[in-house]
Amino acid sequence: MPDVRKWAELLKRFPKVPHGPVVDQTLRSAVAATIAYVIALRLSPEPAPLTAPLTALLVVQVTLYATLTNSFRRVNAVVAGVLVAIAFSQLVGLTWWSLALLIVAALAVGRLVRVEEYTAEVAISAMLVLGVTTIGSTAWARIVETLIGAIVGMACNLLLPAPVWVDEAGQSIEGLARRVRQLLLRLGEQAAGRTPWQVAAERLHEARRLDHAIVQVDAALRQAEDSLRLNPRVREGLLRRVVLRTGLDTLEICTVVLRVLARTFTDLAKAREPDPLFPPEAGGCLEQLLSELGDAVVSFAVLVTTDLSSDADSAETRLTAELHTAAATRDKLAVLLREEAQHDPRYWQLLGAVLTEVNRVIDELAIEHRSRRLLEELDRVARAQRVRIPRLSWVREHLGVPERLRRNGEASERPPPPA
Repeated sequence: MPDVRKWAELLKRFPKVPHGPVVDQTLRSAVAATIAYVIALRLSPEPAPLTAPLTALLVVQVTLYATLTNSFRRVNAVVAGVLVAIAFSQLVGLTWWSLALLIVAALAVGRLVRVEEYTAEVAISAMLVLGVTTIGSTAWARIVETLIGAIVGMACNLLLPAPVWVDEAGQSIEGLARRVRQLLLRLGEQAAGRTPWQVAAERLHEARRLDHAIVQVDAALRQAEDSLRLNPRVREGLLRRVVLRTGLDTLEICTVVLRVLARTFTDLAKAREPDPLFPPEAGGCLEQLLSELGDAVVSFAVLVTTDLSSDADSAETRLTAELHTAAATRDKLAVLLREEAQHDPRYWQLLGAVLTEVNRVIDELAIEHRSRRLLEELDRVARAQRVRIPRLSWVREHLGVPERLRRNGEASERPPPPA
């Protein structure tokens, strides 16, 4: 038994093996590089044609949507960088000064071939390939290996769909919601006790730092959106993209309102020091309200990151109940703040601002507001697609598809209106 426990403790110390999209992306890259290497062994005269797997590895990093929309520019950038590296390896080889000239030449070539945002990738590919082309070889062999790697990488992107990063984006959104909840709880503690204005100012800076978290979540969401587009693994990809995007927009609005609320608390702490921010009864009620709003924010994040199933229904029911409870507490707080403003009218503007900001959070999280926002965003995306792809509308009209049926087809992807 002691030996078993010892081995169990040793196993716990090993790092956990990653799963999900990370494993998928790793396997896709390994498969593409291996296939490119096997093919290059048969077609290239080089004994170790490493340029082919290297090119395939660079190309296969693109999602399926990016492959179909930006593949030409990205593959063009990779090929251009490889060709620049081949030229340098044949002329001067790898030295410190040739590396500097290589970077300048690669960036200049990237501008000439108009790869736009992938200009830096020309230089990156050139530097990577120069390391494996220093062994004497013919330029023709390297060009063949580059084309093999590019073709294999493109084929793997088409035949092996890119991983879906929705779960990672959902975890980022839920993490942001939990940070918002923690800040709401800290503000509630300030409301219920004596808070120096310096402490209130620290909470204000913490609320401002949420902007950086939103940028990180937005980057994760963009990656998830790209992985959903044109991916055969995904059903209702448009709806899932819109649900996640509108959910993040709502959380962003809540963080802005939270920052304003923290600023109001700071101003109120400066004005009322050394007295408490609120009377005991109003402060306790506000603490309870902010705690309920924190729970509602987390439930909203769970709702927008949950698949359309019974789990989503239960999350929606929980969010509705929490918002109903928060609205009742809000009404009680409104009465207490009105009495306080009548008793001491010097701070009525700040007290009214607190109530206004709380109302905005409740309204943003409301199910009715979310459903309306989803419908508006779906309509906007549909109109943008008709403008961007007018031939599709022309084909529909000439095939005799009635407008009513087209609208019904688009409406079938929308979520049902709230009961």
